[in-house]
Amino acid sequence: MSFMKNIFVWAVLSVIPFTLQAKEYRIGVSMALFEDPFMTVLRNAIRDEMSRENVKGQIEDAKSDVSTQLQQVQEFIGQGVDAIILNPVDTEAVKPVIAQAKSAGIPLIFVNRRPQIPLDDKMVYVGSDSLISGKLQMEALAKIMNGKGNVAILMGDLANEATRERTKGVESVIAKYPDMKVVQKQSAKFSRNEAVNVVSNWMGAGDEIDAIVANNDEMAIGALIALGKNKNVLVAGIDGTRDALRQVEAGKMVVSVFQDARGQGEGAVKAAVKLLNGEPVEKQVMIPYQLITKDNYKNFVGKS
Repeated sequence: MSFMKNIFVWAVLSVIPFTLQAKEYRIGVSMALFEDPFMTVLRNAIRDEMSRENVKGQIEDAKSDVSTQLQQVQEFIGQGVDAIILNPVDTEAVKPVIAQAKSAGIPLIFVNRRPQIPLDDKMVYVGSDSLISGKLQMEALAKIMNGKGNVAILMGDLANEATRERTKGVESVIAKYPDMKVVQKQSAKFSRNEAVNVVSNWMGAGDEIDAIVANNDEMAIGALIALGKNKNVLVAGIDGTRDALRQVEAGKMVVSVFQDARGQGEGAVKAAVKLLNGEPVEKQVMIPYQLITKDNYKNFVGKS
C-alpha cells in the first residue's frame, strides 16, 4: 500500500512543474531613436534582459517621430503583446499612447525618459533624476572654474524632459555663484553634428566662453570637435558613453556624469515582468547618477 502511495505522490509531483510553469510573456519595445550610443546600450540591455527572463518580443525604432511611435504601439497592441516598454520621443506627447495601452489593459513601462503626467496603476517609470545629473555636472565644473566665468549650455531636444531638467540643474548651480553667468543657451538636439554647428557659430561670433555644458556626451564631443585645438574652453557632458570616457582619459572633456543605461534597460524589463506577475512595483524605479572625472573614469570602463 505504501509503495502505491509513493507512486501516486511521484506522479503528482512530476506533473506540478508543467502545470505551474510561468507563461511566456511577449513585450513590445519602442525606442525614440536607435542612432545614439547611449540608446544603443539601453536597447541591448533590454534585449539581453528579455532573454534572461525568457521573454519574447521585438524592439522598434521610432526614428524621433511621435506618429511613428504611436503606430508602433498600436501594432504591438494588435499583435497581442502582454506589456509595452516605451522610450518616448516626446515626453509631453504620450497621452495618445497611454490611452491606447489603457484601453487594451496593457501595462506600460517608460524607460529613460519620464513622461510629464502622473502614472496610473499599470504604468512605471524606470530611469534617473535628470535634475541631479545637471547639478552634479555643474557643481564639479564650478569647482574647477573657482566659481568664475562665462558658461554656454548645449541643450538637447526641447521636447525632452531630460533637456529641461538637466538644464534647470545646471542653472540652479550657476545661480549660486555671483561671478558666473550663462552667456549662450541653444538646442543641439542631443546630436554631435548639431553641436559642431552651434559651437562653431558661437566661436565665429566671438563670444567669450569659458565653459560649455552639454546635456549629453554626444553634444559635448561635438563641442570639442568645433573647438579644435582651443583648450581654453572647458567642456562637460552627461551619460558616460564609451567615446566620452576616451575624451575624459585624454583630458579633453573635464567632466561627465554616468547614466546607467544597462541598469535602466534591465530594470524596465524586470518591472514589466513583475507587473505581469501581479508583484508590487514602485511607480518610479530610480537608477542613480555618478560623477566621472579623470581620477575615476576607469571605474566606468566596460559599463557603457
